[in-house]
Amino acid sequence: MSYGVAAALQEAVYQRLLADPVLTGLVGTDIFDAAPPGTVPTTYVVIGPEEAHERGDGTGRGAVHEFTVSVVTSAAGFLSAKEVAAAVSDALSGADLVLARGRLVYLNFLHATARRVQGADIRRIDLRFAARVED
Repeated sequence: MSYGVAAALQEAVYQRLLADPVLTGLVGTDIFDAAPPGTVPTTYVVIGPEEAHERGDGTGRGAVHEFTVSVVTSAAGFLSAKEVAAAVSDALSGADLVLARGRLVYLNFLHATARRVQGADIRRIDLRFAARVED
């Protein structure tokens, strides 16, 4: 296994989201790899937790990275959050990302969970993706 492609994958995902006109039309550049400090935007996207699993073979090292991209909003209801989540899904599902290290074999949507954050008037949608990479 190699975890060496992890940073390159995250950077490519981030750049893909920033370059998507539908998504940036909805949230601008409010796309982060950690919740922003201080006053947060009404709606933002954050690249979150990741798990990597060995998927090397006789020809080389590889891994499947399962990662979460979250939509967080204080807007009333789930409609606007779902619109942003759909844009994230459309931007990433099946994307052919060019990595600074390694090669992306595939990038697939796995599932999503929409929920209200306990004790706050916040809605959150966590989208889970799987990326198979070779190093």
